[in-house]
Amino acid sequence: MSKILRKTLKIIGYTLGGIVAVLLLYVAAAFGLALIPVAAEPVPPGGPRIPVYLYTPNGVHTDLVLPVRTAQVDWSRQIKYAHTTSRDSAGYDYLAFGWGDKGFFYIPGWGDLTFPIAFKAAFHLGTSAMHTTFYKQSELLPSTTCVRLDLTPDQYARLVAYVQGSFRPDAAGRVQYLPGHTYAGHDAFYEGQWAYSFWHTCNTWANNGLKASGQRAALWTPISGGLFRHYGANK
Repeated sequence: MSKILRKTLKIIGYTLGGIVAVLLLYVAAAFGLALIPVAAEPVPPGGPRIPVYLYTPNGVHTDLVLPVRTAQVDWSRQIKYAHTTSRDSAGYDYLAFGWGDKGFFYIPGWGDLTFPIAFKAAFHLGTSAMHTTFYKQSELLPSTTCVRLDLTPDQYARLVAYVQGSFRPDAAGRVQYLPGHTYAGHDAFYEGQWAYSFWHTCNTWANNGLKASGQRAALWTPISGGLFRHYGANK
C-alpha cells in the first residue's frame, strides 16, 4: 500500500470518527440536558390568569398556543384570519405559534425530505418562518400532547414579547406574510427571525419561550419529548 493511499485512508478514518463522535455527543446532550429541569418562577396565589397551551400536533414539532385576544394583545390585527384559506374566524379563539426552518416547513410530508434540505437546516444555512394556526377551544383538550399553563399577566406579557420578537418584520415593523403555503384551512406562514440549526430547533424555540415566561422547562432540548417530560402526570 502506498504512502499516499495510507495517508488518504487515515484522513478518511479520522473524519468519519470525528463525525461519529460529534453525533454521539449531540445525542448525549439532547437527552442529558433535557433531563435537567428549569423550575417555574414562584408566583403569589390568586389573581388573574391567562391560559396558554404547550402543544405538539405531530409528536415532533412543538407550538405555543395563545389566546387570539387579551388585554395585552389582539393577535388578529397582525395574524389575520384572511391570510388562511378558510378565512373562518367563528370560534377560532386560540392561535398556535411555531418557529422553524422554511425548508422543513414547506415540504408536504416527511417522505419529501431531501438531503439538501436537511443539511441546510442542520447547519444554520437556511431561513426561518413562523407557522401560525387558529384553533377552537374544543381542539385543545389536555392530554400528553397538549398541556395547559395558566400565566399571570406579567408572564403572559413576556411570552407575547418573545413570540413577537420571533417574526422578522418589514421596514414598517409589520409581520411579513408568506402566501402560497399552508397545511390546512386555518394556518399561515410568516417570515421568521434567525436560522434553524441542530442546536436551535423548533423545540428549542418553544422551550426558550417557556423560560421567558417563567414556566417549567428543560435546560436545553432539541426534541419535543424533552419539553413534555417536564409536564407529565406526576409533575
